[in-house]
Amino acid sequence: MYKAVFLDFYGTLVHEDDVYIEEICGRILKSSPIPSTTREVGAYWWNSFSKAFQASYGDQFQSQREIERQALQDTIAFYQSLENPDELCEVLFGHWQSPQLFEDTMLFLEAIRVPAIILSNIDRHDILAAIQHNGLSFEHVITSEDVRAYKPRGEMFQQALTVLNLNPDEVLHVGDSLTSDVRGANNAGIKVAWMNRKNKQLPPAHSPDYTVNSLETLLPLLS
Repeated sequence: MYKAVFLDFYGTLVHEDDVYIEEICGRILKSSPIPSTTREVGAYWWNSFSKAFQASYGDQFQSQREIERQALQDTIAFYQSLENPDELCEVLFGHWQSPQLFEDTMLFLEAIRVPAIILSNIDRHDILAAIQHNGLSFEHVITSEDVRAYKPRGEMFQQALTVLNLNPDEVLHVGDSLTSDVRGANNAGIKVAWMNRKNKQLPPAHSPDYTVNSLETLLPLLS
């Protein structure tokens, strides 16, 4: 049905960094004099990150590591925490380079019969390390650093279409982020499968073409 598949990486093929984010929020809160919860710390951190992330493209592009470091510095300062932002960043960066595969990833990658391209918002050095760590191989890996823009902007999707010389209606994008993956693919005119591993409720503002909780469900479309 499709001539190629575009794959998000973290949260789709490998585990996200949720556990490490929770750990970092707890460490910030533990040394903070401000009454709060880890949930509130995480929300502040995410808002700080998102502002810089959304403004990062073209001449204003910043790497994911740069944005993350700035957001953590801002969060630590706001909560008057004694934590070292560089040390906390290394917790995340370590995960980015050595994430754990989901159980269905290898079966899926071995079974599909169409070209697969990775589209990732993580920095190139980190995702290449993660791919190598897990013994994977992809002919093409396109990152935010390559196009100087992040999903959901269209640059990464367009670059992938150009590499394969395909039209938007000939490919399927698979990702777990409703914003970066679903909205990004929608805007690019590409069919999208929302990887909903945690069986979350779909907000009405988003419209994936498929909603799945495992990669195996997609095999009939790609094999």
